[in-house]
Amino acid sequence: MKAIVYTAPNKVECREENKPNVPKGYVLLKNAYAGICGTDLNIFAGTHPRAKAPLILGHEFSATIESEHPKYPIGTKVTVNPLISCGTCIPCTTGQSHVCNDLKLVGIDVDGGMAEYAAVEEDKVIPLPENLSLELGALSEPIAVAVHAVRTAKFLVGDCAVVYGAGTIGLCVALTLRAYGASEVIIIEANELRQQKAKELGFKTFNSLKDDVIKELASITNNAGIDYVFDCAGHPAVIKQVTEIVKVQGTIVIVAAYKKPTEMNLIQGMFKELSIQFVRVYTKRDIELALNLLTEVPQFSEIITHVLSPEQAMEGFELLTTPTNAIKVLYAF
Repeated sequence: MKAIVYTAPNKVECREENKPNVPKGYVLLKNAYAGICGTDLNIFAGTHPRAKAPLILGHEFSATIESEHPKYPIGTKVTVNPLISCGTCIPCTTGQSHVCNDLKLVGIDVDGGMAEYAAVEEDKVIPLPENLSLELGALSEPIAVAVHAVRTAKFLVGDCAVVYGAGTIGLCVALTLRAYGASEVIIIEANELRQQKAKELGFKTFNSLKDDVIKELASITNNAGIDYVFDCAGHPAVIKQVTEIVKVQGTIVIVAAYKKPTEMNLIQGMFKELSIQFVRVYTKRDIELALNLLTEVPQFSEIITHVLSPEQAMEGFELLTTPTNAIKVLYAF
């Protein structure tokens, strides 16, 4: 089978690999589309602490069932919950397996979905709605991240929000907030090409390198501040600003993964009595809600900017590691 394999830092290859074995309790999938995630870029750069070459990448993917499954017939369109939990730690045994003490992922700790076939645990497949395409089904994982962030933050209908970052996760969070009843969603982005995409999706935007973001947001809110701020950028400059723009008793949600410790204005957080919510991945319910959103919000499809063949393995990663208009890059198998 064709597979996209991480072989060394800054190198991925389309190679012929053996079809995976299907142990008891697993199901074989015929993969359709697989997306490149920010985590895949960390692996590609050689900086991910767990991913080791050679590795078939990919934890965002859609597929059809290829072998017998106890619940779903062969040919069923599915996506995959790629989380691998230990099942025995306290988070796992108290219903919080998405924050397992030893959490692993398909495509990081074991071979993933950037291949013609993958074998996954039977209970990890989630059927797609009948009217949802396999291409859009590959977006369910990043949208689940957004759904989890919004739900965990206990976002209230009618409140306003600022989203830092107009990459895949930032745009998914912004679209999810709008679908869930935000009165206004404003996106802050330094990349002008991504800022343009946010504008095309109907969002008010500011460029963090050119605009006085604090002044602009103060004007919009009549100095009251923003109800919710979602950090999907993961840049130290963002953390320095979020406590400034959020309202008294507002909520800051850290969605991005910071690679190094960074400073936050904690005294400002104290004076404003701010709530700071950290979020990680998603639950099965979040994936199901993401699939519902995909059927209801057609604009999610506009996040997909490139669909490539497996032979274009390096091109896909280069699109996302150099200044381009790429947001979500998919491989079609």
